[in-house]
Amino acid sequence: MAEGSSHKTIFAAIAANLAIAITKFIAATMTGSSAMLSEGIHSVVDTSNELVLLYGIHRGQRPPDTEHPFGHGRELYFWTLIVAILIFAIGGGMSIYEGITHLIRPSPIENPTWNYIVLGLAFVFEGFSWTVALREFIPSVGDRSLWQAVRASKDPTIFTVLFEDSAALLGLIVAFLGIFLGHSLENPWFDGGASIIIGSILILVAIILARESKSLLVGEGVDAATARHLRSLVLADPSVDNVLRLLTLYFSPHEILLNIEIQFRRNLTIEEVVQAIDRIEFIIQRHYPDIRDIFVEAESLTRRERSGQEVGGEDG
Repeated sequence: MAEGSSHKTIFAAIAANLAIAITKFIAATMTGSSAMLSEGIHSVVDTSNELVLLYGIHRGQRPPDTEHPFGHGRELYFWTLIVAILIFAIGGGMSIYEGITHLIRPSPIENPTWNYIVLGLAFVFEGFSWTVALREFIPSVGDRSLWQAVRASKDPTIFTVLFEDSAALLGLIVAFLGIFLGHSLENPWFDGGASIIIGSILILVAIILARESKSLLVGEGVDAATARHLRSLVLADPSVDNVLRLLTLYFSPHEILLNIEIQFRRNLTIEEVVQAIDRIEFIIQRHYPDIRDIFVEAESLTRRERSGQEVGGEDG
């Protein structure tokens, strides 16, 4: 997934959430709706989260230095974890707190028409942002389910926005039901309950994002199918006898480290081994340009010969 796609998705989300937050707070002030206030908090948190993701992308693009020879790409994964914490603590926590407060001290909703107008506009804007994120994410799905694609994705920016917008759309539906039922039945508990449900949705999304961020921070390699293809590319070289070990690690969504231990055929000269390594690196990077660093470890011919002699000695 291209870096420009990530920026496009985030900028679309920022524009939508900022506009929605302002209108939600105006409506909450005029009507006294707890669910609408929670939705306003939700939109502010989402806007802040997108800004944090942009900061994470910026920090991750810094060039390698002495202390970080492989660059700073994984810093994006750290800031994605911070986003999950913000959603959990501020978005979910404050929404649930606001809902409980409204249940303890209920107050009727006044003039809900404003809420309906704002919710309708918010649904349109959130739907636009969600569509942009989904359109950028769909190419990475392939034959997998959407959840499998999220688990396999190494670019947290787009699926974070996708999850946030999905939670926002679901929250808007819950807010509408809470306001509608609360006003129709003259029971403000529906409004407070809607706020608690919105907070619970945000906490669930935060837990999912934290789990994915943790996995990326700990270190993920390429998927099994890609690893098998890499192995086949190496084995296709006429100088290769076997691939003993193949290790990969993502340093950023578009920067992969590959370490491969190769057993070359016997009777190759050093020059022929060097040429084979050059061919292997070229073919791998032609198929996988995101593999930026390739380290090839050739099995020691001396060790192989020594092992053979030891086996022969034992047989004698």
